[in-house]
Amino acid sequence: MEITEKLTNVFQEVFDDDTLVLHEEMTADDVDAWDSLSHINLMIAIELSFGFEFKQSEIQNLGNVGELINRIMEKTSDSC
Repeated sequence: MEITEKLTNVFQEVFDDDTLVLHEEMTADDVDAWDSLSHINLMIAIELSFGFEFKQSEIQNLGNVGELINRIMEKTSDSC
């Protein structure tokens, strides 16, 4: 399963919305339920799903889903 597909599944589960479709420019402003608490839940779900942990600075510097995908790609390739 590719990263975007796996990440989409995580987003759909966290936000309980099977119709949610990710795009690289997507931000928290694009998802009604994406608030500070759901952001924490989302990051934890991503870490569990992909098998790594984010540093706090990595999370704070993410501007959109595209940057999140790039960071996941970097972290998963680091662990190979």
